[in-house]
Amino acid sequence: MTSLTLRGDDRVLHVAWPDGTQADFPFLWLRDNCPSGFHPQTQERQFDLTSIPMDITIDSADQDEGDIVLTWADDGHVSRYRADWLLAHRPGVGLADPAKVAPVLWRGDLDPASLPRAAARDLMTRDDALLDFLIEAKKTGLALVDGMVDDTEAGMAMARRIGFLRETNFGTTFEVMSKPNPNNLAYTSHALPLHTDLANQELPPGFQFLHCLANEAEGGGSTFCDGFAIASDLKTEDPEAFKLLAETPVPFRFQDEDYDIRRHHRVIDLDPFGDLQELHFNAHLAGIFDLPADRMETFYGAYRKLMHMTRSPDYVITTRLKGGEMVIFDNRRVLHGRAAFDPNTGFRHLRGCYVDRGEFDSRIRVLSRANA
Repeated sequence: MTSLTLRGDDRVLHVAWPDGTQADFPFLWLRDNCPSGFHPQTQERQFDLTSIPMDITIDSADQDEGDIVLTWADDGHVSRYRADWLLAHRPGVGLADPAKVAPVLWRGDLDPASLPRAAARDLMTRDDALLDFLIEAKKTGLALVDGMVDDTEAGMAMARRIGFLRETNFGTTFEVMSKPNPNNLAYTSHALPLHTDLANQELPPGFQFLHCLANEAEGGGSTFCDGFAIASDLKTEDPEAFKLLAETPVPFRFQDEDYDIRRHHRVIDLDPFGDLQELHFNAHLAGIFDLPADRMETFYGAYRKLMHMTRSPDYVITTRLKGGEMVIFDNRRVLHGRAAFDPNTGFRHLRGCYVDRGEFDSRIRVLSRANA
């Protein structure tokens, strides 16, 4: 049986569950999260925290049919919590998140044939297959889809099955092919060094979807590396270089006749908990570095070291996409590029779009409800 202990001096309710789990719940937290303070349909908080004193106290704590019932001393308000709800939301632990998938780092010895792969038909028609695929794609940051129909809209339909498409200055979709008067190196036949897309944006796009419609030209192999693996190894091998790249904002810029989009980012970005969150690495969109002169050479040393790692066979894998395949990758983790190709030897056409990480994660959470 769940046991309750009011510790007034500490201003917490101590709860111990039958499985041995224990937790302290501060009085203010409990009042702020009283179920009656949330809208019954939207589940948004309506309670006004400023309407109660900071030193609010609990008069009594009881149990009723498995619920925990608190009576507040100040105004007699009664709060009723499900014991399992308190267990799931206990302070210091927080609510479990199905979309919080630990990355599985990979390096140049990864066989591209071992990447997560699924049939387009299954992903479009089966929620369970889609859920499994999205989770695996989050682990590696890179996955493949087979059996895409020969339709320029097929990749967009797959992406929309996951979430809203992210529009950028290149549009909602973009055509990766050699064309006249390009405003981006992707629209040439030149080699593209490994990079993350649109590092000049305030928030670079999340997952990129590239549907291969044709790849008949000589050359044009697709290259990838796991930026998290590179950053992790750099932190071990050269902590000072890692620290510089994780603390120094540098400019990125895209400009053409219609746009001039600029943003400072750290090359290695950590989340509020100190874990790797994303990389911003794009040498052809890097602006003119503007940090103080006395720090410039040291930063260049760290930047060049990471650049060398992105070109090393220790980290890079190469695969050749075929018509009917689609590659999906986390643009803020996995760096991508391609070898040069000869447009005179055949047609090469990939069509792409983006779905932001938040949409990707939301889909995992919603699909997970059916398996809860």
